[in-house]
Amino acid sequence: MSVGGYVSRGYEGVRDAFDQAQSADEGGGQLCVYRHGAKVVDLWAGRDKVNDRPYGQDTLTIIMSCTKGATATVVHRLAERGLIDYQAPVTDYWPEFAAGGKGEARVWHLLSHSVGLPGVDPESGLEAMDFLRPERHAPVLAAMAPVWVPGASCHYHPITYGSLLDEVVRRVTGKSVARVFEEEVRAPLGLDFWIGLPAEQEPRVAPHFSATPALTSEQLATMIAAMGIDLTTRLARVVLHSFQQTNELIDRMNNREGRAAELPAGNGVTDAASLARMYAALIGEVDGVRLLKPATVENARTLRTGAMVPAGDLGKLQFGGPLQYGLGYELPREATPMLGVGAFGHAGAGGRIGFAHPESGVAAAYVANTMLTVPTGPDPRWTWMEELRKAVAG
Repeated sequence: MSVGGYVSRGYEGVRDAFDQAQSADEGGGQLCVYRHGAKVVDLWAGRDKVNDRPYGQDTLTIIMSCTKGATATVVHRLAERGLIDYQAPVTDYWPEFAAGGKGEARVWHLLSHSVGLPGVDPESGLEAMDFLRPERHAPVLAAMAPVWVPGASCHYHPITYGSLLDEVVRRVTGKSVARVFEEEVRAPLGLDFWIGLPAEQEPRVAPHFSATPALTSEQLATMIAAMGIDLTTRLARVVLHSFQQTNELIDRMNNREGRAAELPAGNGVTDAASLARMYAALIGEVDGVRLLKPATVENARTLRTGAMVPAGDLGKLQFGGPLQYGLGYELPREATPMLGVGAFGHAGAGGRIGFAHPESGVAAAYVANTMLTVPTGPDPRWTWMEELRKAVAG
């Protein structure tokens, strides 16, 4: 397989690891690294399998939950201007959110996946595609009772994370997360990165595909029942329903409707170079643009969920170390090592990832079109992370 792009001196091991990993992949991928605001690695390889063409420098793909990092960035920029207070009750901005016993829920609970709304009740009547339309899903989330006391537990909110924060942003700015991102992040940095892809960019997209069959809702239910989890509880039903709806939305991202909509939890479309450039601008200047102040970054990468315990019997679902969240960003753990302590960012379904490490001045991103599911450890294509760590240390 021919790898395109370049690496600066000292990063040859990163290129070799990327080359080896992509050689074993049916699809394609891109890897980009910035160091102290300058690009030092920019690589691409493989194929857009669906369209039978090379996966090149200009290829775009859905980045799944890496989009959450962009959404968090929007919230932090608004917080810096005093429009959002992390400690404030959500009801300060969204009064209807008090329903269902959520009056004490704080904005930071939304950012840290601890508000207790990891999905919606199956009985709500809300379909997966309704998450593409805020006017349909926002009222349902506002009325819903949480499945745990906000702030007491943490469990991943795969879709509702974006929906909840989008509504807060709309209430304080009159604009969606996608629109604020366009005006304050994408345009100033010149990114090829959209939440709601313009029609003229569609020809650049490499659709995602699975090399192996995806886990079905029925298979997941059987698996977690075997772990001793009671599937009849409201908590379990909400989580299983969320899994099913997330899978439906991932499938929908492979058509124009899914990519054109604004789903700030998961339908960002970009390339590795733009995702890495965004993270580089979080921790330093990139061509004169810096997105967040150092104090904001420190606050954002401070662990918020360390003392939380799993809700109900969801602890039985945990593989390896628990999820670690700051304010909107994932922190390093065994499954998403990044560059270790101090790093922050977000992974996405199928092996996408973007992160920054302020201590080393590194920002990195990897995107791909092959959907791999590795529940017990890092994506096998991430071997470049260890080589990047060596290059930075050297």
